[in-house]
Amino acid sequence: MSSTGFVVLPDTAAAADARAAVPWASPREFAHASGRPWLVGRWAPGDITVVTAGPVRVAVAGVCPVPAARLTRLAARVRTVSDADELAAELPGSCHLVVSAHGDVRFQGSATGLRRVFRTRTHGVEIAADRADVLAAMTGAGIDERALALRVATGGFLPPPLGDHTLWSGITPLAPDHCLMWERDRLRETRWWQPPAPELSLRAGAEKLRDTLATALGHRVPGRGRLSSDLSGGMDSTSLCFLAARDTPDLLTFRWGEAEAGNDDAAFAAHAMGSLDRAEHLVVPPGDLPPLFTDADAPVDTEEPYPFVRTLARTRHTARLLSGSGSRRHLAGHGGDELFTPFPGYLHALLRRRPLTALRHVRGYGALKRWPLLPTLAALTRPGDEADWWRAQADRLTDPSPPKRRTALGWGLWTLRAPSWATGDAIDAAREALRDTAAHVRPLSADLAQHQSLLAVRTSAPWYRLLARVFADDGVQLDSPFFDDRVVEAVLAVRAHEHAGPWRYKPLLAEAMRGIVPEPVLGRSTKGEFSDEANSGLRRNLPAVLELFEDSALAAHGLIDPGELRTRLLAPQPDNSTRIALEPLIGCETWLRSATRPAPAWRFDARASAS
Repeated sequence: MSSTGFVVLPDTAAAADARAAVPWASPREFAHASGRPWLVGRWAPGDITVVTAGPVRVAVAGVCPVPAARLTRLAARVRTVSDADELAAELPGSCHLVVSAHGDVRFQGSATGLRRVFRTRTHGVEIAADRADVLAAMTGAGIDERALALRVATGGFLPPPLGDHTLWSGITPLAPDHCLMWERDRLRETRWWQPPAPELSLRAGAEKLRDTLATALGHRVPGRGRLSSDLSGGMDSTSLCFLAARDTPDLLTFRWGEAEAGNDDAAFAAHAMGSLDRAEHLVVPPGDLPPLFTDADAPVDTEEPYPFVRTLARTRHTARLLSGSGSRRHLAGHGGDELFTPFPGYLHALLRRRPLTALRHVRGYGALKRWPLLPTLAALTRPGDEADWWRAQADRLTDPSPPKRRTALGWGLWTLRAPSWATGDAIDAAREALRDTAAHVRPLSADLAQHQSLLAVRTSAPWYRLLARVFADDGVQLDSPFFDDRVVEAVLAVRAHEHAGPWRYKPLLAEAMRGIVPEPVLGRSTKGEFSDEANSGLRRNLPAVLELFEDSALAAHGLIDPGELRTRLLAPQPDNSTRIALEPLIGCETWLRSATRPAPAWRFDARASAS
């Protein structure tokens, strides 16, 4: 399991005691201009770049394709930590930014939530880190029982801001669009990012997106080893492959073979591979892949539950294959669905400004996805607000699931429903948390279409953050360029109704990649389907799953009824709802076991040596 991470310390004498508590026996370290410890942790060479401009220190951690010379020039403009707003707005990629200037410190993650910031108080001083379990190890924090109950009782798919909460008591997350600033003896959080105004047409937006993606992929080649990329056959990963291949002709592409005859990914991938004739292509036959849900009970990370347990064994197999092929950075199209398939909340504003166009879109969705006309129009005329949505989730948490043909037209993307195995205590705790959130929640954007897009991005980004750690265990950096801040800004700047609608699939990305990606791929309107494979994998591994919950840690905490869970899993399954709810439940169970297992004081070094 990945043991990398870092702690940010203020430029004060009192931080010395906190420095002594870091959970690595022999950490790396960077100092403030004063000589006091600033960044302390464990990271691979090249993961953090630090430049100096007089008394100013600037560090970027993560993916930031900027040469050190340019970063130094940007750092030279910084006089105070507040000046770093301009610097942050110019950095490509997805990275943490840490600035030390004249005794003050600033620390922020990415606007998408892929790079996160957590804070706590220990040894009389406020400190922060890029991962919550590092701070928990330093402070001896226990588990936040209400936060865990909330995860179990809502199926694990919690949107922000409630989904951002950590499972460790006393460890506080920062909102992705906020930064943490130590100014002398004062610590404050302030907003550093807001979404752009959605003013661009589809044509202008496609040009801007093409330039942004080209810049993003221009310096993605790792300092050592090879660059590889997923090539599933879908538009997202294929676009990244063709952009990367312009500077990396010896690109290594990778894909899993399909086990389902109805999945047409292979045909589109083959067409793309034929045009990438200088690249090396690695295709793993389905028979060589572990079945889905294999080793689903294996521990992954102590920060929070791992969300992709069904593919865990395949992901580890993939990481080993890529590492053995020399890859040190692997591009993935994660985030493409969230960005390039606008959610239907855009219809509210469109109905007010251009009602005939909005009604044409509604009719199209009705024909394609069988939206019921009257309920759809009723939802469009009564959007409510975000607080209403959170209160509704609390009130209806144990209600049956809504009709499948109803779409997300309000301030949430899906309804929260408690699985039948959640206990009454877990449900009560979840309802309380949902209502508390309704009392103070604020939209991510005043524009409902932008709010929905940001909600999707910020809900899924932490999942891929954990996925990257599985790759990191084998020395491969998982890189998801669609989560780059500048890429997200380029998409949000386009008028949503111009790249939404029922008639075209991801038109903004298709227009941006025209002339770069083969036309058949850009014209694709289908998406790979893996439900049969997931169901067969669960049937094959069901005995191991049932055994996992025979002595359940979640049950010991009073959060699930193992008998009800067993009954549900052994019963005939009319749809995929039980399997979908099971995956985050397994993640919570394995996380709780890892988080409460006795560990040595230098737990992160111990994990590193065992992995």
